[in-house]
Amino acid sequence: NSLTPRLPRKYYFFLLIMVVFTLGNSSDTFLILRAQDVGVTVVAIPLVYALFNFIYGSASVPLGTLSDRIGREKVIIMGWLAYALAYLGFALSTHAYQIWLLFAFYGVYYATTEGVAKALIADLVVSEHRGKAYGIYNSVIGLIALPASVIAGYLWDAVGAAAPFYFGATMAALATLLLLLFIRYFYQKPPAPQVT
Repeated sequence: NSLTPRLPRKYYFFLLIMVVFTLGNSSDTFLILRAQDVGVTVVAIPLVYALFNFIYGSASVPLGTLSDRIGREKVIIMGWLAYALAYLGFALSTHAYQIWLLFAFYGVYYATTEGVAKALIADLVVSEHRGKAYGIYNSVIGLIALPASVIAGYLWDAVGAAAPFYFGATMAALATLLLLLFIRYFYQKPPAPQVT
């Protein structure tokens, strides 16, 4: 039925991977709470966030261009690894100066994934079905954002301030592995036939 177009399997596979990642991607408010917990003053928080935005803004165009050259999935993997390392750093940090470095690194994650994930959807779905694809994507990711923050809040209260960041790093690593499987399954060329 042309009124309810079926989207390709690879789109839904990618959406599932995004759900896995997003479950560990809680509100950035937890980063600010963690910064204060480690010793960053309230006055310094806007400056830390300004550094994050500077790195994000500066790196977005070159990393977006890189995704055109080497593939969206590879750049997303770079971003998710940066996220996992940043969240691991937030879990392990004990000094305020470390938070500045981690927020800068977190800006790299944002630059590699924000626009590139949506560009990948455009690659996966033919143009006449992209409106539906983006609608489903935005709805699902928006809905998953709430339980992600609920989980983070529970872990913070029940286990400790580092727990949400260990969880986020783990989910990012799992999503990265799934994306590698995605690349292997959907893009790996079959072996050439052997000549006898």
